[in-house]
Amino acid sequence: MKNKKKKIVVIAVLILLLGFGWWYLFRGGRVAEAGGGQKEDGAEIMNTEQAESALGYVTDGTEEYRDFVIDNVFHSVIEGDIHYNVYIPESYDGSEPYALYFTLPGYEGLYFQGVAANLQSEEFGFEARKYNEKMIIVAPQLSDWGETSANQTIALVEYFLEAYNIDRAKVYGNGFSGGDETMSQVLGKRPDLFTAYLQVSSQWDGAYEPVAAQRLPVYFAIGRNDEYYGSDPSREAYDTLHDLYVQQGLNEAEIDELLVLDIKEHEYFTERGMSNEHGGGGLFAYDEEIMGWLFLGIWGRSDNRT
Repeated sequence: MKNKKKKIVVIAVLILLLGFGWWYLFRGGRVAEAGGGQKEDGAEIMNTEQAESALGYVTDGTEEYRDFVIDNVFHSVIEGDIHYNVYIPESYDGSEPYALYFTLPGYEGLYFQGVAANLQSEEFGFEARKYNEKMIIVAPQLSDWGETSANQTIALVEYFLEAYNIDRAKVYGNGFSGGDETMSQVLGKRPDLFTAYLQVSSQWDGAYEPVAAQRLPVYFAIGRNDEYYGSDPSREAYDTLHDLYVQQGLNEAEIDELLVLDIKEHEYFTERGMSNEHGGGGLFAYDEEIMGWLFLGIWGRSDNRT
């Protein structure tokens, strides 16, 4: 009798395992079917469901501000909750790769300043839409300008690269003030995530060697007499990267394709109605030469404008 019961239990377990196996295969097929195509190199693109299961999950925002969906939260498995605002063009359906742009705000735009405070105080995310209509724009709202926020930025970039069909040759970033202190740390850790970077009115807090090894194009824009940082930290960062490229054997023309140091005189700001050079860094969002360098791939066109 006992042996008979054991046989019944074994058969029941086998039936359950077989049923689960068929369910898993069916679900996997449905997920792959919803995945939305291939990358250009032929590798399969992860869809949102797959990316979320591996990296975390998203709570979508319910309100909009100037076409940005605000206060989305990415619940990262490793880095915790990350608040961000995002603009996704109506034309995006996952069938073709889109560009991706991350913009990190200064102190006035951090999350404790209020939801969407970064969008209300800076125009970089809005002006960027003029350069590429097929570009997803992410404006995170982090808690500080240190390593924790840098790691959260990396986690959020990785999520977007996995969850959306992104052209890896068109992944751009910029930081303003404290936002660049964060982003420079991001670049020091993962320069491979980006195609080009614009530093605005800030200083470099991250490592230099990984950026030089990646040969990531970087543009430094700042007022000569920036009230918060001064222009010396930008020059020092430029010189450090320049020296690393010289050590790699690059000539000046090749270095100019990777590095630009653009120090604006005071007249640049006063002519545009600003007396404060640090806050005036927000004017760079409207500068077609600066923003065009970032989004149109005009690397090397500018020649160290100091």
